[in-house]
Amino acid sequence: MPATETLNEARRVMQICNACRYCEGYCAVFPAMNKRLTFSEGDVTYLANLCHGCQGCYYACQYAPPHEFAVNVPKTFAELRAETYRDYAWPGMFKGLFEGNAKWIGLITAVLSLAVLIGVFVIQGADVLGGVHTGPGAFYKVIPHNVIVYLAIIPFAFAGLAFLVGLLKFWRDIGSKASDLLDPRALAQAFKDAGQMKYMAGGGHGCNYPDDNFSMARRHAHQMTMWGFLLCFAATSVATLYHYAFGWEAPYDYLSIPVILGTVGGIGIVIGPIGLLMIKKKADPAPQDTKRKGMDIAFLWMLILTGVTGLALLALRETAAMGTLLAVHFGIVLALFATFPYGKMSHAVYRLGALIKFAHERRS
Repeated sequence: MPATETLNEARRVMQICNACRYCEGYCAVFPAMNKRLTFSEGDVTYLANLCHGCQGCYYACQYAPPHEFAVNVPKTFAELRAETYRDYAWPGMFKGLFEGNAKWIGLITAVLSLAVLIGVFVIQGADVLGGVHTGPGAFYKVIPHNVIVYLAIIPFAFAGLAFLVGLLKFWRDIGSKASDLLDPRALAQAFKDAGQMKYMAGGGHGCNYPDDNFSMARRHAHQMTMWGFLLCFAATSVATLYHYAFGWEAPYDYLSIPVILGTVGGIGIVIGPIGLLMIKKKADPAPQDTKRKGMDIAFLWMLILTGVTGLALLALRETAAMGTLLAVHFGIVLALFATFPYGKMSHAVYRLGALIKFAHERRS
C-alpha cells in the first residue's frame, strides 16, 4: 500500500470534503465519496484513481491553501496515484523504475534504438541498411518479418501481463469482487466514460488550464492522444490480418486501411502530446504532483517520438533513409512497450478499474 502519511492526508481531505459537499457535481470522485462515511485505505486508493485531475474542486474550494485546512484534492490524489503505480508494479523488482522515471525511459529508449540500428548494420550490412527498397516486403528486406514479430511480442505481452497483475491487486485492495471486473454493463459504461473523457470536463466547464480560465483544451488533447494511440494499434491489427489472412506484405498503398489508420493515429500521438506539454508548461503547479512531473513529460515525449518516426518512415519509405528510420522507429516502439507498466501509462489501467467500480456503485 502507499505511504501512511499519503493515505492519512487523503483520508483527512476526504473527511473535510464529505462534510462540505460543495463540489459534489464536479466529477465522479464526489458522488463516490458521498457513499462513504469513513475512508479505508482501499477507499482513498479507489477515489484517487477515479480523479481525473481537472482541478475544478481546488479552485472552488473555500478550504484550499492558504486556509488552515489546506485542502488540495488534486495534488493529494496525484501523489497517492503515483504511489499506487509503484506499489502495484509487477514484477516488484522493477518498482524502482518509477523513481527517476524520465531518466530510465530516456536510457531504455536510446539503448534499444541504438541496439536495433547496430544490429541491422552488423547482420544485414550497410548496403541493405542504406539501400532503396520498394514494393511488397520492402521493410522485411531490412528487418525480417519474423524478427519484428518475435521482438515486439515479448515486451508487448509482458506489459499486458504486468498490467493485468497490477489491476487485479488494485481491484482486491479497493474491496471489489473479481467477478465484478468483467461485468458487461459496468465495462460498457466505464469504456464509454473513458472514451469520452467525461470526468475531465470537471463540472462541465473543463479543466483550469492553461491559465485562470477553465477550458476543454486538456480534455481534447487527451482525447487526441488516446484515440491516436488506439488508431495506431488498429492499423497494426489490420496489417497483421492482411499479412496472415491474405498474404499481403507491407508496405501497403497510401490509401489502404492500415496506412490511413496509422497516419491519422500518428498525427494524433504527435499533436495531442504536444498540446499536453504546452498546457503543463503554463499550468499552476499548486494543485499538481510536481515531484513526478518528469514521468508525465517522458511518456508524452515517447509518444511524440513514436509518431514522428512513424510518419517520417511513411513519407520516406521509398528512399535510402527507410532502413535507418525503420530501425530507429522499431527501437522506440520496443522501448514504449517495455516501459508501459512502469510509467505514466499505468494511469489508464487503474483509472479504468476505478471507472468500472464507479459504474457498479452508480447502479446500486
